[in-house]
Amino acid sequence: MLNRRQLLRVAAGAALPAFAQARRQVNYVVIVADDLGIGDLACYGAGDMKTPHLDKLAADGIRFTDWHAGSPVCSPSRASLLTGKYPQNCGIPQILFSKPGAQVPGLRKGETTLPGELRKLGYRTAAIGKWHLGTTPESRPTSQGFQDFFGFYSGCIDYYSHRFYTLGGDAVFHDLWRNDVEVFAEPQYQTELLTREAVSFVEKQTTAQPFFLYLAYGAPHYPMMAPEKYLNRFPASMDRDRRLHAAMVAALDDAVGEVRAAIDAKGLARDTCIFFMSDNGATHEVRADHLARPYEGGSNRPYRGWKGSLFEGGMRIPACITWPGTLKPRVEASTSAAMNLLPTLLAFSGAAKPSGIDGTDLSAALKQTAEWPSSSIFWDYDGQTAVRSGKWKYLTAYREALGLPLTATPWLSDLAADPGEKNNVITQNADVASRLAREVEVWRQRLKP
Repeated sequence: MLNRRQLLRVAAGAALPAFAQARRQVNYVVIVADDLGIGDLACYGAGDMKTPHLDKLAADGIRFTDWHAGSPVCSPSRASLLTGKYPQNCGIPQILFSKPGAQVPGLRKGETTLPGELRKLGYRTAAIGKWHLGTTPESRPTSQGFQDFFGFYSGCIDYYSHRFYTLGGDAVFHDLWRNDVEVFAEPQYQTELLTREAVSFVEKQTTAQPFFLYLAYGAPHYPMMAPEKYLNRFPASMDRDRRLHAAMVAALDDAVGEVRAAIDAKGLARDTCIFFMSDNGATHEVRADHLARPYEGGSNRPYRGWKGSLFEGGMRIPACITWPGTLKPRVEASTSAAMNLLPTLLAFSGAAKPSGIDGTDLSAALKQTAEWPSSSIFWDYDGQTAVRSGKWKYLTAYREALGLPLTATPWLSDLAADPGEKNNVITQNADVASRLAREVEVWRQRLKP
């Protein structure tokens, strides 16, 4: 027979929803940087950068050295992260154009998304920052699982006026919103504005309901702008573009520190899992350079290629995950991709992997209770297709950066011997290249229309 204390425990458990009985109520904060290269953080060896908060986030958790975006450019990369699918399977294989009004189709109605699945488990969900996944009603954040949205829909906005513009006569339009209401907050610096919103959201949360915060910064994507207080952290003798890039990253770093401090102040640190990544590698675009040269203010060193390239520099990105008391801090060198985040976080919350998902659940591997999954990973962008299998990476064709010419020659990299991909070893390893080429064709055939 149960005693009174045991009966009370049983009664309390019965009063909870089934999902709450089956899991620990872990909160999630997913932070995404924009065009941040793996050579832009001190914890990855960038001696000229000052990123103490991101360095500590990485040191407190698992820092990945072979983590990849789902695409070497922003829209498909973000789509892959939020849907757990290859970009081709969620309908966003290319960069979405930025236009005023609700005329850019993106994520499809009824798409499986991380916020949508977490809402089914009782989570409060919010998206703050850059969306860039469509502006038609069915593609907006509040139609894709988020209950709250504050941010912008375009690929980038001015850091002070919050307007989208490019060179060449395209429309100039204001783009800052709270859900469907336009917000005018100029001249607040974008990175700081988004951080204030994020901190405010965290401060409103309680232990009664778990939350998911998707915090997508626009930094350090062009237009290249930073307040003087961040510039002053770096010597005037630095290369001008690198110094401004460093200042924008410093603002981003401070932002991450403020969000963590807010979580700590609420007493939620041990119940909050934070994941950080960049959407792709640093850019080489001339519109980021102050003299309209190929931009080199950001760094993907020691890897070859830039944003838009399927060489490692285009999509091997800085990434880390921390969950105090649950995930043992370490450096993880195993290969993985952003689409794996959705099934992994759902598993942490006790939910099964949804059907139609391409990503792999890493929860057991992260907790070190299982081996790391070893399946091949694929990418396809702008005439280039690549597959990674162990130490080998095969490319059907390649380009060095967004907008640069395509070289229609297959390439095989041995990343163990040559992580900088200086040498094409396809002639010496024709059997490996042939096997991987067949894998690419099979993968293409399985893509959903």
